[in-house]
Amino acid sequence: MISRTILLYLSRQFWLKDLLSAIPGFSRIPRRFIAGENIHDAIGAIKELNRLGLMATFDHLGESTTSREEALADVEEYLQVLKLINESGVESNISIKLTQLGLDIDEEFCYQNVRRLVDQAGRFGNFVRIDMEDSSRTEATLRVFGRVFAEARQVGIVLQSYLHRSAQDVEEVIRQGARIRLCKGAYHEPEEVAFQEKEEVDQNYLRLMKIMLRSGIYHAFATHDERMINATRVYAEKIGASRDSFEFQMLYGIRRDLQQQLVREGYRVRVYVPYGRFWYPYFMRRLAERPANVWFVLSNLLRQ
Repeated sequence: MISRTILLYLSRQFWLKDLLSAIPGFSRIPRRFIAGENIHDAIGAIKELNRLGLMATFDHLGESTTSREEALADVEEYLQVLKLINESGVESNISIKLTQLGLDIDEEFCYQNVRRLVDQAGRFGNFVRIDMEDSSRTEATLRVFGRVFAEARQVGIVLQSYLHRSAQDVEEVIRQGARIRLCKGAYHEPEEVAFQEKEEVDQNYLRLMKIMLRSGIYHAFATHDERMINATRVYAEKIGASRDSFEFQMLYGIRRDLQQQLVREGYRVRVYVPYGRFWYPYFMRRLAERPANVWFVLSNLLRQ
């Protein structure tokens, strides 16, 4: 089986995107994990999820924006998403990446862009989640989040259990009273900043999960790992946390059976729904998170 490290390396090799896209029939494979190329594709996918009892969060694909014009175009896209969520009545919020909104250009510029989105979400009674990217952006991401949260409460943050620093960050964000999405982490990080062994990442996930559940704040646990999910359910029951006092989050197109099973059992489940033209890095990181998905891709190509 191809390793996670290789897949993460390939996620940065855009020549491979061109090669894969030239293969007849390949273009339909990413659609398992990506709702489409435009807002209306994503709205349609979310309506279907809602019909099954699942909530959603929009992600307009893109990251590492290098110009103010591109960043402002993405702000306008998300403003339109929030407007369409309000008009269509779908059960969804939005997830944003700060490098897409100009973090690498100028932190103040990025902050102002995030404020526009959070203000719009507030007008519509909605919510914005700030995704966490690679560790070189962690500190800046938390700074921007902290500034925005101090002024507008309808914003939350993502923290990653593979980072050594995350226990301290969880405690600080809880102290602020903010909502956290806990995930394992999807970037290739050096051992100085991140746990390298899966068992260490899992153990830290469970430690952080318990801290979060005890906080009494409405948090989200993002994982497809049934061991992590079951441990969360058991601990929530142990401390008397109700099934609607937190939510599980999963990716579009992955473990649909588990998503619906959890809903039937009375848990709240939100699906991360990406859309847009810049699908390749996202698609490759999804393969890296669960390398068994590589077999899904290969088997579909072999059927051509």
